[in-house]
Amino acid sequence: MSSNNVSLHRVLKASPEKVYRAFTEATAIASWLPPYGFTCTVQEMKVEKGGTFKMSFQNFSTGNGHSFGGTYLELTPNEFLKYTDKFDDPNLPGEMVTTVWLRKTIAGTEIKITQEGIPAAIPAEMCYLGWQESLEKLAKLVEPEIPDA
Repeated sequence: MSSNNVSLHRVLKASPEKVYRAFTEATAIASWLPPYGFTCTVQEMKVEKGGTFKMSFQNFSTGNGHSFGGTYLELTPNEFLKYTDKFDDPNLPGEMVTTVWLRKTIAGTEIKITQEGIPAAIPAEMCYLGWQESLEKLAKLVEPEIPDA
């Protein structure tokens, strides 16, 4: 496993249930996970221990993209997710492990994320910047309280 890792921490003004849904519903994750300038298509998403997912990011400027998938290793609804990620591109070898902790706080939800084993070809700093953009988009998805009426 590569020693290329990132750790992130945020507090979101939303419930753990809402944040967890953003990680486990295909349309939600497609809206916030890709960094700015990318679109996301979720081909498969079976959120259960041992379940798998498959998705692709496309660079909106160039049309080029990359696909990846993984397996859900552990899930505790509204509290914890741990899953693998593996790029389809052989130039980005190895398997990453992403771990997400959610904790209810007086302000909403504390979220901690670690991603371990990032392929050596991807600078950790670029991965960190991408995650920061994704978490900014996540906040914009889960923090508004919009009534249906």
